Amino acid sequence: MKRFLLGGGVLVVLALTVFYAQSQPVTVSKAGVAAPANELLIEPESKNPWTHLRLNESPDQFQFAVVSDRTGGHRPKVFSRAVQQINLLQPAFVMSVGDLIEGYTQKPEQINKEWDEFDSFTRQLQMPFFYVPGNHDLSNELMLEKWKQRYGRRHYHFVYKNTLFLAVNCEDPPGKLAISEGQRADIKKALDENRGVRWTFVFIHKPIWLASDLESNGWLDVETMLAGRKYTVFCGHVHRYQKFIRNGMNYYQLATTGGVSRMRGVEYGEFDQVAWVTMKPTGPVIANVIIDGVLPENLQAFPSDEEGYQRELQPTHPAQAKVVRNGMPVAAATVTLYKPGIPMKSQPTAVADGLTNDSGETRLTTYTAFDGAPVGEYLVTIVQTGGYRVPGNLDTLNKLPKKYSSPSTTPLRANVTATGPNQFLFEIRE
Repeated sequence: MKRFLLGGGVLVVLALTVFYAQSQPVTVSKAGVAAPANELLIEPESKNPWTHLRLNESPDQFQFAVVSDRTGGHRPKVFSRAVQQINLLQPAFVMSVGDLIEGYTQKPEQINKEWDEFDSFTRQLQMPFFYVPGNHDLSNELMLEKWKQRYGRRHYHFVYKNTLFLAVNCEDPPGKLAISEGQRADIKKALDENRGVRWTFVFIHKPIWLASDLESNGWLDVETMLAGRKYTVFCGHVHRYQKFIRNGMNYYQLATTGGVSRMRGVEYGEFDQVAWVTMKPTGPVIANVIIDGVLPENLQAFPSDEEGYQRELQPTHPAQAKVVRNGMPVAAATVTLYKPGIPMKSQPTAVADGLTNDSGETRLTTYTAFDGAPVGEYLVTIVQTGGYRVPGNLDTLNKLPKKYSSPSTTPLRANVTATGPNQFLFEIRE
């Protein structure tokens, strides 16, 4: 190795052309030639106190964050603080998956007030924020017009470092789960014009792929257009984290960033988060960052005067359930209490639920973690899928007799009273 004197000391300038998981040769710049700013200056010896010098960076690598639902009864001081926590993380930009304001109003002054508040938060970000509409944001024609006035397009795309980003509107038209033909034509055009990108990211509010008719709502057409390329989809809406795999690609349903949530933790997929995406030459690396763990150097919560949305809640009372089968506890089963529907007019409504532990026991939750259930008589369903109940594929995942999985066939009942003790034993019979 050639060496040269710099400031009285012996330094070796290492020019590292580094790519993730690749080992590139280390070169030494010639004496008297200034090292580029992105090179590493270090003095190696025959033995060195480091593992290697393949830096985890490349010109094609970047990071961005994705925020999820803020509304449906947003909780105070969460999203506004998340903005400051994202500033600590320093992504290149921030994506969203919709439901940014409460909406569902025909009052222009209320719509403007809610958007003004939300925009006051995003203006504090030190990086760009990309809006994606949800049902709360485009709940009627007036809200659609307000969106047009403020933000223009409801769907769009952009390319960054050979990566395509598609912002898709699934409220097209408002009040209907659909991607219009016109929007699909725009998506096709964006995909055709960017055939050579290394990856495509799709951001949409609802997990539209769970609907019963993917042809009529337009998603089947979108997936057909995406076929043959590498892509990742992000959505929200359900306020619970869940990962899907479709066509060999990853689809992520994010939890919340301040939206209504029972907040029972990771086991239930209920937590406030940002998805942290590192785009590598080989593809994305995705981390779910629970924002409570993002703290400034003084460990103090960021100041905020963001008010929450007060929902009308029924009083709840502690309620517990235990599930047994052949005398043995049934673990990892979801117990759900349904309020019976009015005959011939409505379907039963899920009210409270819980996931059983190894002892077959669970504490039920309606609004907030383990608060119990309102007074009333309930139909009770139980499914055992190895975790908190997920929609779809219950017939293949459920390990219990099918009759217990539906409120229309279950023989189980529960009567929650104000005086309690509301401790229910449910026995699974073949």
